[in-house]
Amino acid sequence: MKAFLPILIGLFVSVTAKIYFEERFDDGDAWEQRWVASTHKGEQAGKFVLSHGKFFGDEEKDKGIQTSQDARFYGLSARFEPMSNKDKPLVVQFTVKHEQNIDCGGGYVKLFDSSLDQKDMHGDSPYLIMFGPDICGPANKKVHAIFNYKGKNLLTKKEIRCKDDVYTHLYTLIVKPDNTYEVLIDNELAESGELEADWDFLPPKKIKDPNAQKPEDWDDRAKIDDPSDTKPEDWDKPQFIPDPEDKKPEDWDDEMDGEWEPRQIDNPEYKGEWKPAQIDNPDYKGPWIHPEIDNPDYSPDPNMGKYDDISIIGLDLWQVKSGTIFDNFLVGDDPAEAKKIGDELWKNTSKAERAMKDKQDEEERKQMEEEEKSKKADEEDEEEDEDLDKEDSEKEDEPAEESTEHDEL
Repeated sequence: MKAFLPILIGLFVSVTAKIYFEERFDDGDAWEQRWVASTHKGEQAGKFVLSHGKFFGDEEKDKGIQTSQDARFYGLSARFEPMSNKDKPLVVQFTVKHEQNIDCGGGYVKLFDSSLDQKDMHGDSPYLIMFGPDICGPANKKVHAIFNYKGKNLLTKKEIRCKDDVYTHLYTLIVKPDNTYEVLIDNELAESGELEADWDFLPPKKIKDPNAQKPEDWDDRAKIDDPSDTKPEDWDKPQFIPDPEDKKPEDWDDEMDGEWEPRQIDNPEYKGEWKPAQIDNPDYKGPWIHPEIDNPDYSPDPNMGKYDDISIIGLDLWQVKSGTIFDNFLVGDDPAEAKKIGDELWKNTSKAERAMKDKQDEEERKQMEEEEKSKKADEEDEEEDEDLDKEDSEKEDEPAEESTEHDEL
């Protein structure tokens, strides 16, 4: 019977594993019926369009929704069967392609509960989790992983670097029932750890003992002045001295100009402030460490990062430069299945995407070379024409030679 346990467990996991939401944008414009556009920003709202972009690995598989207008807010969301991750993993996965080489704009998703008014979704709408890349300038290129806990949005204490090139990348967040997590980029582990350690869900377990104080006789000076060291008698010299080469100007009038003083220069004999030599402190006890006690306000919470009602996935973004393509959304409870799907939808087309981009870049390079050659040739022709025109003009300006011959009378 024991020999069959692994098989039975595997069958149980595969049967119970579930994908709650999946969107591949593979049925034309039908996605517009599944997604709700927010009208909160009015005329400032940008429009998503279906596109595979300027370069792609598969013309159909790589179609996604693309931001199409610069300097716009983008709000779009889709509802799915409510999910709870209280006793199972939560997996959020999608692809992002900043083919416009974005300089400032978001590429993240938000998860909401069922109470969200999708048509009024905006930046202040309460969400459960926010996850994905965010870029604004060369110094801010990070992966957000934000959890809402008791009404507060908690940012991770770790710096997770996002991809900042123009290609499609796969982002995955896995939140496990044991309160650990993983962030994957392109199905490779980018960060992992414990929720309690990497977010401020709870107050610290230990705090400094408020009743403890450093003893008055505690000496934490590792070095002290050598009492036997004395300052040399010839040490004190002025920092600046009159320049011996500076002479009083002949036209200097003391009554009119005041008393003349030579300019000051650095004193080569100046040694600076004297300090006694340092020796080991015989009374040194090391740095005093404040004793800690159990924090009375600390209480473990096994439900951090867990939600009863995960029902909506949304894009709530601002982009200065449009062109980002979102695709291959997935919300489920099976990390292994998500990884498999990620490989099928992203890995199998990423190499071809890069190959097409390389080909386009090479063609563009050759075209630029040809245009540069043509431009240079045109400039040379213009210079030659100008030289010819100049020669013709000079000939016209030359006086006609007077005839030395005369008609006979």
